[in-house]
Amino acid sequence: MPHRDQILRIYLAIGGVLAAALLALGLYFFWPRDAAAPAPAAVAETADAAAAPAEAGEFRVCNQVANRVSIAFGYKTDKGWQSEGWWVAEPGACVSVYRGDLGSRRYYYLYAADDIGGGAWDGSVYMCTRDETFTIFGVEDCLARGYERTGFFEVDTKNSSNWTLQLTEGAVTGGEDAGTLDPATPLEEGAPLGEEGGAAPDESVPTDEGTDSQ
Repeated sequence: MPHRDQILRIYLAIGGVLAAALLALGLYFFWPRDAAAPAPAAVAETADAAAAPAEAGEFRVCNQVANRVSIAFGYKTDKGWQSEGWWVAEPGACVSVYRGDLGSRRYYYLYAADDIGGGAWDGSVYMCTRDETFTIFGVEDCLARGYERTGFFEVDTKNSSNWTLQLTEGAVTGGEDAGTLDPATPLEEGAPLGEEGGAAPDESVPTDEGTDSQ
């Protein structure tokens, strides 16, 4: 039979191995780990600057009459002519009908209707519209495509980066600021433009030649 001292040594060796294994497991699971280092402040600031949008231009229309006004807006894009609507301006309020690089083109087109009085600020440059909210590409064959043919008036922004148009009783004035106003455009009363009702419109449409060559 093994001597009692030999058996004791065997037990002590096994106990030492087990204790070492438990100590290793404890260190692995419970030893605190270093937290992830925060990003340097300079990197965070650069990311915030990159995420911030570039300053954009704006075309605003302000309603200076007593009734609510609905507004449609037209301009030339890289893919061709485009008309959009409707923005609603309450009495005394302004709405932004365009945000972006306003100065990249000089001429824009606008139509506004008095929702209560029935008059309209319009012109002889024809674009497509409809009663519901719309974005329409192209100015040709409006009626054949199921749209209305509406006369817009031209606004010469002189390639300004911001423009504000004031709709007033009987006229429209606009400019880069309050001290720069364009000649007034008369407010047309009566039947809306188009083939049905009222006088027959002329054939003016925005083109690449003439006033809007940009």
